[in-house]
Amino acid sequence: MNRFIHFLTLMIISTLIASCVHTEKQKPSRSGEKTASKESLVVANKYLTRTEDEEIERYINRHQLDVTATGTGLRYVVTRSGKGPKPVKGDQVMLEYKTRLITGDVVYSSADSGPMEFKVGKGGVPSGLEEGILQLNLGDEAVIILPSHLAFGLLGDQNKIPARATVIYEIKFIKLRKNQ
Repeated sequence: MNRFIHFLTLMIISTLIASCVHTEKQKPSRSGEKTASKESLVVANKYLTRTEDEEIERYINRHQLDVTATGTGLRYVVTRSGKGPKPVKGDQVMLEYKTRLITGDVVYSSADSGPMEFKVGKGGVPSGLEEGILQLNLGDEAVIILPSHLAFGLLGDQNKIPARATVIYEIKFIKLRKNQ
């Protein structure tokens, strides 16, 4: 997090200095200013994405997880196989879960608030959790690692999950009600 703050501070200072250096003859047009700002944001976003990805890889290595990665950046591993069917969009699912930050801190769990139930594809849960549940069979136990863009994004959940947080779900897929 300190590297992120340091990098972001440097990007802001660089942008401010660059905007103050222009002489009257060298003033860029408004479109030139927008392009420079956009390029700075692209560079910052690529750095943050790469840093988060490296942090996730360290977590995976530290916990010796044999994960499957999807094209979106989601990673998951089935730790115990169930024998039930896979859900599809529109099905109602129920999970026992622990929600952790990448630091290992448990922020939410079904032990505290009961099982999580949701209709797949209808929102209300992070998009990465919906994507992850579609990879599982009823009865599976799994670890699902969501990069921040598939979890709670730039703002966090405004409660226990901070901004740009990688979130790890340890789940047990306990109930499936097929869409009629």
